[in-house]
Amino acid sequence: MKAVILAGGFGSRMSESTNLVPKPMVEIGGKPILWHIMKIYSCHGINEFIICLGYKAYLIKEWFANYFLHNSDVTLDLEQNKMEIHNSFTEKWKVTLVDTGLNTMTGGRIKRIQKYLNNEDFLLTYGDGVSDVDITKTIQKHKESGKVITITAYQPAGRFGALEINDQSAVTNFLEKPSGDGMWINAGFFVCSPSVFDFIPEGDDIIFEKLPLENMAQQGQMNAYKHKGFWKPMDIMRDNKELNDMWDTG
Repeated sequence: MKAVILAGGFGSRMSESTNLVPKPMVEIGGKPILWHIMKIYSCHGINEFIICLGYKAYLIKEWFANYFLHNSDVTLDLEQNKMEIHNSFTEKWKVTLVDTGLNTMTGGRIKRIQKYLNNEDFLLTYGDGVSDVDITKTIQKHKESGKVITITAYQPAGRFGALEINDQSAVTNFLEKPSGDGMWINAGFFVCSPSVFDFIPEGDDIIFEKLPLENMAQQGQMNAYKHKGFWKPMDIMRDNKELNDMWDTG
C-alpha cells in the first residue's frame, strides 16, 4: 500500500520559515517534518510514498535526490567530480514526487495522482502533522468497514473541525470548524479506497475537505478510527517550537 502526502501548500501562517522553504521541509530536530511523517508510516511497513508538490517543489525534489548527501558523511573529489559516501544512513523508501500545481487545492492534488495508485487502496495525510496513530489499525478498521474512506478522529480541546460519529463508528456528518469543545476532529490520517476518486470532481479548485468529504459522510461512506494518543499539527511557528522542544527532551 502507498501513502500519499499533501505537501504543496504555501504554509502562509508560518511565513517566517516558509518564505525560504515549503512547510513540509521546516525542521524538527534537524529533519524536515516530512521525514518524521514518513517515519510514522515506515514503522508500520509502509515504504512507498507519493508526495504531492506545489510551492517550492524543487527544494523537496532536491532533498530527496541528494538524500545521501544530506544524511551521510561524504568525501568530495572536486578534481574528479566524484563523491564517496561514508556511514550511509538511508531508508527503504520508494518516493514518487509529483508536481501537482502551484495553486491547486487539496482535492485537485489528490485527483492528479490517481494514475500512480493502480486502482488500489491507499493512505493519505498532510505534510504538516505528526502523531503516534496506529497506521496498521487504521488499515484494518478500513477493511472491516467496507466504506470508501476511513478518517482518523481525534478529540482535542476544541477550535478545529469536527466529526459526528454513531455507535457503529460511522461518520454521519463532517463539520469544518464548529464552535464548542470536546468534539471529534479530522486528524488528517486517512485510508482510502479507489472509489474515493468518484467523489472528487475534476478541477484544481476542488477542496477535499469540502464537498468530497461532506458527501462521503452524508452518503454513509465515511468510517472513523478514534485515536486517543499523541497528535500535533504544525500550523504556526509556536507549534514548531513545541515540537522541537519535544524532540530535544526525548
